[in-house]
Amino acid sequence: VHNGVEYGIMQAYAEGFSLFDACEYELDNAKIAHLWMQGSVVRSWLCELAARAFEQEGNDLARLEPYVEDSGEGRWTVEDSIDKRIPTPVITTSLYERFSSRGQNAFAAKVNAALRNQFGGHAVKAADPVAQREPHAE
Repeated sequence: VHNGVEYGIMQAYAEGFSLFDACEYELDNAKIAHLWMQGSVVRSWLCELAARAFEQEGNDLARLEPYVEDSGEGRWTVEDSIDKRIPTPVITTSLYERFSSRGQNAFAAKVNAALRNQFGGHAVKAADPVAQREPHAE
């Protein structure tokens, strides 16, 4: 359960810093994390680690791939919550976000984009033709 809660907290920090990253202003993520550690209700050791990561890796974390592994404990928490019929939407979603980061279900995202385009004419982003595989000869 500890690690499941940790997954949720980490996801919340990630989403918050993602909003800062998309902001029109140049914000210093390490400084923000340090500010949060000074009496904020969201202060924690994980916040300290976020500050350290931004200091070591840079404000945009450019050297890191957007791939988040899971070691099993979050899965066990979700499985236990299902077995006990206890809703844990934050923990479950944070686990699913880790799965999404790996691109293992990229086809589902393609289907979703295609459906939105079909029913509402919503824009789709074309795949990079260089990155596409050649079709298999039969």
